[in-house]
Amino acid sequence: MAETLLELSGITKTYPGVTALDNVSIRLARGEVLGLIGENGAGKSTLMKILGGVTEPSEGIIRIDGQDHASLTVAAATRAGIAFVHQELNLFENLDVAANVFIGREKRLGGPLKLVDNAALRAAVAPLLARLGADFTPETLVENLSIAQRQMVEIAKALSIDARVIIMDEPTSSLTLTETERLLQVIADLRAHGISVIYITHRLGEIMTCADRVVVLRDGHTVGELARDELSHGTMIRLMIGRDLKSLYLPPNQPARPGGCDIRDVVTTAFPDRKINLSVRHGEILGLAGLVGAGRTSLARTVFGIDRLLGGEIRLDNEPVRVDTPRDAIRQGIYLIPEDRKKSGLVLEFPIRENISLASLLTQARLWLVNRAAEGRIARQQAASLSIKAPNVDTQVVTLSGGNQQKVVLAKWLSMQPRVMIFDEPTRGIDVGAKSEIYALMRNLADEGVAIVMISSDMEEVIGVSDRVAVMHEGHVSGVLERDQFSEYNVLRLAIGQALEPSGAAA
Repeated sequence: MAETLLELSGITKTYPGVTALDNVSIRLARGEVLGLIGENGAGKSTLMKILGGVTEPSEGIIRIDGQDHASLTVAAATRAGIAFVHQELNLFENLDVAANVFIGREKRLGGPLKLVDNAALRAAVAPLLARLGADFTPETLVENLSIAQRQMVEIAKALSIDARVIIMDEPTSSLTLTETERLLQVIADLRAHGISVIYITHRLGEIMTCADRVVVLRDGHTVGELARDELSHGTMIRLMIGRDLKSLYLPPNQPARPGGCDIRDVVTTAFPDRKINLSVRHGEILGLAGLVGAGRTSLARTVFGIDRLLGGEIRLDNEPVRVDTPRDAIRQGIYLIPEDRKKSGLVLEFPIRENISLASLLTQARLWLVNRAAEGRIARQQAASLSIKAPNVDTQVVTLSGGNQQKVVLAKWLSMQPRVMIFDEPTRGIDVGAKSEIYALMRNLADEGVAIVMISSDMEEVIGVSDRVAVMHEGHVSGVLERDQFSEYNVLRLAIGQALEPSGAAA
């Protein structure tokens, strides 16, 4: 067995009312690539924050080179040679590569001004870039680099502190296949030089390529460890999803009706080389699943007119419609419940009444002055219909719970006779009781003939609420599942770009 470099032993992390990690233990050998996998919310990020000194564990030991620590600071983790390459890259675009690599650790010239020694920085960075096979120089401005090249800068930054452990969090989410292959080659080279890598990803094909061993987390627990010769897509998926699925399905009162929304060969700005084809019928809840970065939100923003449509067409009830702006979408009865309700769906300082009327002010105005009586009447009707819990409609939205805030976003659209509604992560940050209310509202809308698309990263939600599930992978629809094919296994296979197994039935 290779020499152990670090261990996390019995790590537990609790927050008020929540146990994020429960007695998790992992070991990392020198020069090993360890795959760390699990569904969203499994505890991967919390565990890595503890290792990086960002968060203190409630219990457990961090053991580095045989020395025990109850916790680490960021500085202590850096001194121990632990470095992060985050999914969201932390670079200054107006500075060159060398300045970014040594940001906060600049070599300086002598004299009273202590100016930065740019020549020394560039000389120090050049061999790091050569080692990574980079096709740019230390003098290159970061703003001129691609996402993949910027990732190389982050890795060079890690090497510049003599990192012994590099943690990579979803490093290929924005990379092309060619760029991904290059990154995997770099990881192999790091391993050959004795540097250990913790590789966090949902893309199991990459794990199969680069990992020596895999640890699987689920619901804050370690549920499995696989040696390289034990790795398979099926085994990893089963460990990731191995829990009982509670049925949340509310069956429709009647079958889906003709018409609805058809997306034909649509090209979005996020994936300009991919075409998306998708249909949702009136009276249907279509779940839209996929991994982070698969293109689901970009599609929603394009259909709602926020992002530019690069190609293809949107048809509503078999007629092509032009949606260049959100105003166009609203006129057609296409509405979006955004992923970030606080940032994009609400004005938190406004009362419930004004938030509900925001999208329909012209219908409640005379001579460009808002009819406060009509505004209040509609707001009270919607608040009562959706059971919004607040003293009155003049209550500021910022004081409401997450579930009631989401109902206010819904109320804004429900007063305007929707034809198509897109829900992007509709229950994120909402408690279980409010979730069931949102699901019931969605089913009621569908029963009234609204075509509903529900984007969700919650597997239980996708399977429990949808009538059909479309799955996206890297900018296109990789498959559509009928209800008799529903299973977390099948959804995950399509989400990572794999075909369904021959039976096609629910696993």
